[in-house]
Amino acid sequence: MNLNYPTSIKGVVLHQGRVLLLLNERDEWDLPGGRPDPGEDHRAALVREVREETGLSVAVGMLVDEHLFEVLPQRFVRIVAYVCTLGTEGTIALSHEHHEARWVEIATLGERVAGRVLPAGYLGAIRQAACQPLSP
Repeated sequence: MNLNYPTSIKGVVLHQGRVLLLLNERDEWDLPGGRPDPGEDHRAALVREVREETGLSVAVGMLVDEHLFEVLPQRFVRIVAYVCTLGTEGTIALSHEHHEARWVEIATLGERVAGRVLPAGYLGAIRQAACQPLSP
């Protein structure tokens, strides 16, 4: 895979048969995460990003997916997704980066959730993560 694209580290946060989805500014469902700082380990970046975006603490497990995502026409981002579990349960404190947070039953997931798009790459990552052991 071409590594020259910007990289975004995403967490497939699983808890009690559900996955955490965040509604972004494009009105699409997103996974929590973001760009690592220069030299920052991917797992450390993910722990930081999930805390910044949701206020939640997570344990990062194995890599479950890597793909290119066309966020805007001809603008691609390299998505690197890891399975995550909650470190401690708590109320979501949503950052300004997203409009809504929702725990969604994995068994009910499809290309649309509550009338909004769940990008195919994220859906694939969630399905991969759901098949993995949850310990980091």
